[in-house]
Amino acid sequence: MNRGASNSVDTVGSVSPARRRALILVENLSVPLDRRVWQEALALTAAGYDVVVLCPQGKDRDTEPYVVLDGVEIHRFPLRPASGALDYLREYAQAAWRIRRGVRRLARGRTFDVVHACNPPDLLLLAALSLKRRGSRFVFDHHDLVPELYLSRFGRGRDLGYRAFLALERLSFRLADVVVATNESYREVALTRGRKHEDDVFVVRNGPDLGRFRPGPVDASLRRGKAHLLAYVGMMGPQDGIEEAVRALGRLAEVRRDWHALFVGDGDVVPAMRDLAAQLGLDDAVEFTGLAAQDEVVRVLSSADLCLAPEPSSPLNDVSTMIKVAEYMAMGKPVAAFDLKETRRTAEGAALFARPNDVGDLARCIDELLTDGELRARLGAAGRARAESALAWEHSVAALTAAYERALARGAA
Repeated sequence: MNRGASNSVDTVGSVSPARRRALILVENLSVPLDRRVWQEALALTAAGYDVVVLCPQGKDRDTEPYVVLDGVEIHRFPLRPASGALDYLREYAQAAWRIRRGVRRLARGRTFDVVHACNPPDLLLLAALSLKRRGSRFVFDHHDLVPELYLSRFGRGRDLGYRAFLALERLSFRLADVVVATNESYREVALTRGRKHEDDVFVVRNGPDLGRFRPGPVDASLRRGKAHLLAYVGMMGPQDGIEEAVRALGRLAEVRRDWHALFVGDGDVVPAMRDLAAQLGLDDAVEFTGLAAQDEVVRVLSSADLCLAPEPSSPLNDVSTMIKVAEYMAMGKPVAAFDLKETRRTAEGAALFARPNDVGDLARCIDELLTDGELRARLGAAGRARAESALAWEHSVAALTAAYERALARGAA
């Protein structure tokens, strides 16, 4: 078990979560599209909490303003997504206003024992400040290092915007009774930059649900007549390495064309990446499918020979855990990835690692995996075993419930 969880399980235990109520605030994605938040909501419901989620409406799914799913009450507000730096200021200001209004509406006639805010942005706890005054405990679920995200996405340096995001991050740490971090690197940020006590920081890793992510039948039609299928599943923003992946596939095409690549997901860079693939002569080899339902994701991953994790080295990616890697491993698939600290910690013996940001070396890794079926099988089996023993979501549930117990105990004290 991670250090954050073990610390608090020993010190807390008298606080029962029975009949407690939790309000989860999300701005970045709709729910249940946001798999981490949805798994947290289900785990807390199973632990005896009444869970209410306030989140944005989706574009093509999760569009209902109100719905109850699996016992979780979900309220969604309209929000126009951003595409540029100034757009993000507008989006975050609008989201803060809508969340503040939503919090006040949801709190009429009922109390929330815990307010659980999932960044980005780092201002959601501020939007719920009225509930802290009424006794709610605050949990800051640290999904992204927003200052590093700013550096990685916009490349503007440590300017006024960067310093503003640092200030908002410090405010979230200060307001939070407990911090939930996605990995040890983020935990270290909470302890140092956030100045949190080690007993108040818990590592709750992003992990696949092995009941859903399990190998199924191979659909050979997805290969479009080629011998091999490559797959990428995830969001596609500027920081996600889609350009590096497409350029690596361009290099790969210079030596072999017996493969088809599926990019499953959506994001800001998709139109430009379709154009890049065309420029590199990959029109018939690279396919962008858009967002896909869970069953479709499992069908693609079951049929893939290997999977791509092309996130380049950056201030954000070097210390972030990519949930797609654990999902690939749960499906028993070998991974080709750049050699980043947290990616290596996750994948261990399930991946071939390329020199960071070297698309030629990434192409070499892909070529080696396509050539060597025994290597693919060995890495895939190692990944599935590690997912079962350490990375599956079930291993994070105890840390999540312990974080809530710690927050409630602090309130009682």
